[in-house]
Amino acid sequence: MAVVVKYVVERNGVERMTFTTKKEADAYDKMLDIAESLELMLEKVDVPLSEQQIESLALEIAKSKDDFMAVLKGAKDPVPAKASEKSKKTDNVASIENSDEKQVS
Repeated sequence: MAVVVKYVVERNGVERMTFTTKKEADAYDKMLDIAESLELMLEKVDVPLSEQQIESLALEIAKSKDDFMAVLKGAKDPVPAKASEKSKKTDNVASIENSDEKQVS
């Protein structure tokens, strides 16, 4: 029998997400804190938004906070979130084409 440690992020008695590392759970919890603060700010803006729109917008801004911060600091061309995620996922992956070429030689 294996022992598995899980870190659960819970908000208002509702289980939001489960992680295998404390670092990931803390990062997600912090992102949710930022989203809550953004919701309070968005409720005060003079733009008609539904409660669901405010919640969704706040969560998306919190998820991409680094990109938003760069834009707010004056960056001209922010890195698209999808492109940065893709590069992070493939940084430690060797190209299949390169490994095949080496075997053929």
